[in-house]
Amino acid sequence: MSAPLVTAIVVAHDGARWLGETLGAVLGQSRPADRVVGADNGSRDGSADLLERALGAGNVLRLSRSTGFGAAVAEVLGKLEAAEDEWIWLLHDDCAPDPHALLHLLMAAERDPKAAVLGPKLRDWMDRKLLVEVGVTVDRSGRRDTGLEAREYDQGQYDGDRDVLSVSSAGMLVRRDVWERVGGIDPSLELFRDDLDLCWRVRNAGHRVVNVRRAVAYHAEAAARRRRRITASGDHPRRLDRRNAMFVVMANLPFTAMLWALVRNVLGSMMATLLFVVAKQPANAYDEVAALGSVLLHPGRLIKARRARKHGRKQGYFAIKKLLTPRGAAYRRLSDLVQGFLAGEGPVESAGRHHAVVAPPSEEDDLIPDDAGFLRRFLSRPGVLLTLALTVVALVAERDVLGGPLLGGGALVPVVGQAADLWRFYLEGFHDTGLGSSAWAPPYVAVVAAVSTLFLGETWLGVSVLLLGSVPLAGASAYLATRTIIPAVPARIWLAASYALLPVATGAIAAGRLGTAVVFVLLPVYAGLGVQLLSAEPRRARRAGWGLGLLLAVGTAFAPLVYVLLAVLGVLAMIAFGRVRQLATALAVPPVLLYPWLRGFADHPGQLLLEAGLHRSSLIDPALPPHALLTFSPGGPGLPPFWVTAGLIATALAALLFRRQRMIVAIGWGVAVYGVLAAILVSRVTVTSAAGGEAARAWPGIPLAFAATGLLVLVALTAHRLAELRAAGGLRRLVAVVAVAVAFSTPVLAAGFWIASGTRGPLSGSTPDPMPALAEGSRTLLLRGDSFTVLHRRTPLLGEAELPVPRQARDQVARAAAGLVAGRGGTDAATLAALGITHVAVVRPAPEVTSALDSQPQLTHLSLTEGEGVWRLVEPPARVKAPPEDPLRVPMLWAQAALTALVLVLAAPGARTADPLVVAVAR
Repeated sequence: MSAPLVTAIVVAHDGARWLGETLGAVLGQSRPADRVVGADNGSRDGSADLLERALGAGNVLRLSRSTGFGAAVAEVLGKLEAAEDEWIWLLHDDCAPDPHALLHLLMAAERDPKAAVLGPKLRDWMDRKLLVEVGVTVDRSGRRDTGLEAREYDQGQYDGDRDVLSVSSAGMLVRRDVWERVGGIDPSLELFRDDLDLCWRVRNAGHRVVNVRRAVAYHAEAAARRRRRITASGDHPRRLDRRNAMFVVMANLPFTAMLWALVRNVLGSMMATLLFVVAKQPANAYDEVAALGSVLLHPGRLIKARRARKHGRKQGYFAIKKLLTPRGAAYRRLSDLVQGFLAGEGPVESAGRHHAVVAPPSEEDDLIPDDAGFLRRFLSRPGVLLTLALTVVALVAERDVLGGPLLGGGALVPVVGQAADLWRFYLEGFHDTGLGSSAWAPPYVAVVAAVSTLFLGETWLGVSVLLLGSVPLAGASAYLATRTIIPAVPARIWLAASYALLPVATGAIAAGRLGTAVVFVLLPVYAGLGVQLLSAEPRRARRAGWGLGLLLAVGTAFAPLVYVLLAVLGVLAMIAFGRVRQLATALAVPPVLLYPWLRGFADHPGQLLLEAGLHRSSLIDPALPPHALLTFSPGGPGLPPFWVTAGLIATALAALLFRRQRMIVAIGWGVAVYGVLAAILVSRVTVTSAAGGEAARAWPGIPLAFAATGLLVLVALTAHRLAELRAAGGLRRLVAVVAVAVAFSTPVLAAGFWIASGTRGPLSGSTPDPMPALAEGSRTLLLRGDSFTVLHRRTPLLGEAELPVPRQARDQVARAAAGLVAGRGGTDAATLAALGITHVAVVRPAPEVTSALDSQPQLTHLSLTEGEGVWRLVEPPARVKAPPEDPLRVPMLWAQAALTALVLVLAAPGARTADPLVVAVAR
């Protein structure tokens, strides 16, 4: 074992408290190092003097405080002549090797000639039986994984030499010729993940990285545990670690895998940032965003690093991907993050419980049950099973809508564009669409843009999740939001399934009512937060008030009617319970956040009854029978027969017979009556949208959802009485069984009818594009029957068709369109040209309309098919001038963003515990 030449390099930086023991351990090896040299990176605690006393002044190199670990090693090696068979032993100032560590490392290197990097098993500096590392791996987003349980002790369970993706630079033994061939440690990685990058490149060069378990070193991890200041980089340690993690993974992965890693990092960082903000950890949230931005905003650095690592990268990846964290670990990590957040502890990094090594074939089966057990436990939860079942029901029922090229129809305009287009539309001052408008864009556009951003910027995917996925989302929200209200799991499952499959949900999907679908998902959350708001714990009630206000603002952006309904209930709750401050907070947040848009309702208060999307009379049942409202059927396409919800009505009526819990029965029926009365009133009002067009009655879906929620909570809270009747035996047992069967008939019949009939309505996955191909890029008057629309350049985005149009301009276009269809040409064509219109398109033109337009010299016939005809105006159009932008618009947008962030922080939830008040009422 005396043949190899070993050069030990100890790098110190303000580590005097550990350095003495480290130097003693290095110099006391049973197989001594041939050369021991030191490098001090500008220490101010006497570390340099310790190095010189132990190693001699000529064997210590003094460097600046900004020098990183890799740069220090490179400086030392640059002054030492390389030997023919030389190994470099890298040591931190806080890493004390066992007396036989170097011997075992060299013995392992002799056994395996392909091993070029070897590392010891690392234990904790203080608790010397506690394992720190036995090799390290990462997932494809750069999250570090040690393969150890939290506070796992060394009991010989990891003995033996194992191939690993990386070993720590603390105690790393490297062949010098391989070090020089791969370029050593990247000097741009001052700290953290520099060892991972080096080992990855060594593996790409065809060598092995081995963790030698008989070699032991004790590591304090001073930098990672914030036990000393880091001066090699100006970044915060957590930010630096996260940045380097993403950079190393994306620099070393092949191109395709790198693209997937980029997507994973963007989505993962966004989720982590959101959790940090909600958990009131703004510094960690900033670090996450800054780390991601540092990588994305410097593509040249990443491109340069990828070019330097291109040799052997693709070939080496086939072996390296076996060493990456197993894919199932991502679910475990996400579960740990969410569970820590829900427990009020904030999002905490997982301890890394997946093995970082490749086990022999006989041990591979031991890894599978661990992940499978987690997935099995997760998938066996009642709420998860319910959501999956509702997802399957929705996918089967929506079979005719899914997979089409263009989703739209009914109240939903054809979904086009990307999330960036929606953000631009929401932020711009003048909207050059239709006849042009300088009004504020509907705020729900920002919500849809944010959701679409999470789905890779695809607007169609975000809208599909919100609309087509509203049934499983509503079931999940109802199940989770009522966990502190309804302790019994079976009752919650019934409530969630019955709520998700109400006629309001299926009717909203069939008619393309995006606003109702979103509010329908949020209503159970409103109920859960409302109960928490009445909690006796002030901090919990205060957070619930801010959270309710924030989510109520989201619902109001889609359907302002929900704010009116909840405001009435809020005032009644103030009178009954006296929670004035919390309720006032919840009711004040939406008007403040949505003020620039809501102020437009002052002149047209009736528009508060409308929701997001188009408003067409064909979507409303003109003669809605009374029994329809009493069975929570709001009318329109896609609704089941009235007897589907008869079971819910029957069980709610049966609850009136219970003498106990009269307060619950009274509140439940009171909310139901309130919702039905509001639905009757709403269904009798005729409203015209600010964008003009045909007058239509408001849809009573949201009030009926309120009413159904009251009865569902009532029945679920009194369900335990059925268990008492069943236990009594005899006739009471039969009554209980019949009552349960009747109650479950509602979700079963609703799901069966929806699956059998499908999504019957105007919503379609193959909606034709309303913009004529011959008129793209111009302002076009589109005539459809007795109605008209002005299109400009392209198909309108979500929300553009709802922008208010000046009444004078709208009336001018209406008179000109009527004149053209009637055969009066000159003046009407000049009016359209003055408004910037260049083309006239007619959907399914009748022969008399075609003849009238062809007979006018001011129009040139371009095309005519059975579905559409297009004419061009001869007179050149006038240029539409944009009005001056409101100087207060940008400050108000910034104020909106700041207020939203503030409310989000104030609404951060703490530990979730059952409310004693709720439990007492439930009993």
